[in-house]
Amino acid sequence: MDILSLIGVVLAFAAILGGNLLEGGTLAMLFNGPAAIIVIGGTLAAIIIQTPRPVLVRAGKIFGWIFMPPYLAPEEGLDKVIGWSLRSRKEGLLGLESLADSEPEPFARKGLQVLVDGSEPEAVRAILEVELEFGEERDLDAARVFEAMGGYSPTIGIIGAVMGLIQVMTNLEDPATLGSGIATAFVATIYGVAFANLLLFPIASKLRSLVRQRSRYQEMMIDGLMAVAEGENPRSIELRLRGYLQ
Repeated sequence: MDILSLIGVVLAFAAILGGNLLEGGTLAMLFNGPAAIIVIGGTLAAIIIQTPRPVLVRAGKIFGWIFMPPYLAPEEGLDKVIGWSLRSRKEGLLGLESLADSEPEPFARKGLQVLVDGSEPEAVRAILEVELEFGEERDLDAARVFEAMGGYSPTIGIIGAVMGLIQVMTNLEDPATLGSGIATAFVATIYGVAFANLLLFPIASKLRSLVRQRSRYQEMMIDGLMAVAEGENPRSIELRLRGYLQ
């Protein structure tokens, strides 16, 4: 689990709620059903209209990366490549077949399988680079969903504020309804701005960072596989690939 993401979410809500309490407010002041429906419902509606279904589905799948990011261990990946190199120098590329079958990481497993099948190194590189580029672009598009939601949320909050003020203006003769209308107006604005800047924009940035980390790892594996295919010295491979770990 990414403990920093959890700490960030808790701290964000603690800052808002704690600041409100220090100002003499109550927790109930910040909980407003109509405002939440307007901001959350409106933001979701806007993003559903804007986003193609495959991108929206992918965004839902990678949302969990915020707390449970995909497991990447560059040091372990480097050790794997060195092991493949040593084995291929002793047994040839066919000696990697058993390792390909047991490799748990899908990208590395595919690279090993294509290599063992006898494909030329450049063909192996082309196959893996297509998968890397497609996967990176797909997941960056998914991360942009949350960025777009962060753009819509404050505007929807303003809509909620205007709706609350309309209620106030149309019921000036009934003081009992003024409080709820004003509350909806201001709380909707808080919801819109807070969701955008404390959750949605940070989520989008975190996801982009994770996608780039995965792409960098996959680039390292591609370079490593190419070096193994060309029979490079394991020590030279290690020195080159350590540049990816900096």
